Amino acid sequence: MISKWNYLPLTLEQEEIKMRLARELSISPSLCELLVQRGVTSTIEAKKFFRPQLSDLYDPFLMNDMDKAVERLNKAMGRKEKIMIYGDYDVDGTTAVALVYKFLRNFYSSMEYYIPDRYDEGYGISIKSIDYAYTNGISLVIVLDCGIKAVEKIAYAKAKGIDFIICDHHMPDDELPDAVAVLDPKRLDSTYPYQHLSGCGVGFKFMQGFAMSNGMNIKKMLFPLLDLMAVSIASDIVPITDENRILAFHGLKQLNSNPSVGLQGIINVCGLKDREITISDIVFKIGPRINASGRMQSGQEAVDLLISKDYARAQEKSESINQYNEDRKELDKKITEEANASLEKCPDFDIRKSIVIYNAEWHKGIIGIVASRLTELYYRPAVVLTYSNGLVTGSARSVQGFDIYKAIESCRDLLENFGGHTYAAGLSLKEENIPAFIERFEKHVAENILPTQMSPQLDIDTILDFKEITPSFFKVLKQFNPFGPGNTKPVFCTRNVYDYGTSRLVGRDLEHLKLEMVDSRSENIMNGIAFGKREHHQYIKEHKPFDICYTLEENNHNGNSSIQLMIKDIRPSLQ
Repeated sequence: MISKWNYLPLTLEQEEIKMRLARELSISPSLCELLVQRGVTSTIEAKKFFRPQLSDLYDPFLMNDMDKAVERLNKAMGRKEKIMIYGDYDVDGTTAVALVYKFLRNFYSSMEYYIPDRYDEGYGISIKSIDYAYTNGISLVIVLDCGIKAVEKIAYAKAKGIDFIICDHHMPDDELPDAVAVLDPKRLDSTYPYQHLSGCGVGFKFMQGFAMSNGMNIKKMLFPLLDLMAVSIASDIVPITDENRILAFHGLKQLNSNPSVGLQGIINVCGLKDREITISDIVFKIGPRINASGRMQSGQEAVDLLISKDYARAQEKSESINQYNEDRKELDKKITEEANASLEKCPDFDIRKSIVIYNAEWHKGIIGIVASRLTELYYRPAVVLTYSNGLVTGSARSVQGFDIYKAIESCRDLLENFGGHTYAAGLSLKEENIPAFIERFEKHVAENILPTQMSPQLDIDTILDFKEITPSFFKVLKQFNPFGPGNTKPVFCTRNVYDYGTSRLVGRDLEHLKLEMVDSRSENIMNGIAFGKREHHQYIKEHKPFDICYTLEENNHNGNSSIQLMIKDIRPSLQ
């Protein structure tokens, strides 16, 4: 049950901008309201929003240390040094390694890639990997999607004569590692115009800078790798705004028109072949399968697949990774059930604002997913802990609007290590510090979380009449893609809706509502589906007015296309 619908009307100034845009663009004022909400206030900005151009990507040399990174890579290649491409074991890390490796292998062969073992080495740069580099004569390591806090590890590597270029997007501490170059748009002294790049995005900017410095054809050599960028941006849940919007837009085009051999294999096992792939498909189908490799076995296998040139081998690896994902789902279900059973026994659970739960036997690769499940179920920030390699390690997930990174940072004196983003973080600590961490974390959450952040709410973009929902309206709406954080799929509200007389219950247990509706201001008959909303059936069939919140979807059936309302919530209209 959604407890509250939120709709914030535009200010008078914004209304004027909306109407001006409607005149200049010749589109619906309601669509212009969506533009204004997304910070688009001029015709030029609207054209850039609807038609993202790769020519509008920022100069990579605006990023701190980019010149140093490019110079060191050029020098390494000139000297024929051995280079190692190193990355995290999640989707962002493995796509980043694949992108950099695939680009550089076009003209350089003395390199290899390395993904740390989640269970043996843990997150970030490992001592084992540095020792491996030293033993194998590797003198330059390019680190992707991690490393921003590896001060001691970089010092250890430097003592062994190994240089590091760090490409990260996580929050840094006050002290940066003493690497040759530290590329991170979240650096406190950052001069880069956009701070929300993914780890793969930072790697892309590095390759863009390297290509520019060597007069390469970026369009021909680098842009075909944007399918990996789209997978990274969607899977790491970074905002799809500004530069990320450009990269995601063109990455999706590449993914749909000419994906790499490895991604085609994943697309096939996902059942997405011959379908238009969206950000949502990446989030729920492609990304979890790539992630399953690092969760259940080795992230190295994911990179093996993503850089593959052989279709038969890629298909074989995709099927193997797909099985990892099936195993992951079973384990995920089991641990989530155990976590829920444990929380039910917690005597003060109802009054706590946060969740911290520990089981030494839980699978380390699954606890992040379980934390997400608990957050979605209980609407509280959640930390799930397990035991691994002599330390308690954990994954944290947050609710909308609450910064879980800051909450964990407030307990940093109890931790061995931590890092992450506003909504997702990782940490490690000694077992004896768990009780103190639970209380300190709870205290910070209780003092900073808002009551509205702890209950399900629905944010409405604009109020629509059914007469506004036309094919031309929907055609423009589709140009708001790709949707994601910072540009979520618009949620509409229509008030005083009535059953046309043909609405009915559907589904195996008649748990869903198939609706045919009209509103009080037009004769348009709109079709909609409301999953799991059977409790509203009786009220609707009594021909009483009701309000609905929904997104607009394209329904393709037997070769025919129509607009369908995907209904998120229903409530009786106020008389």
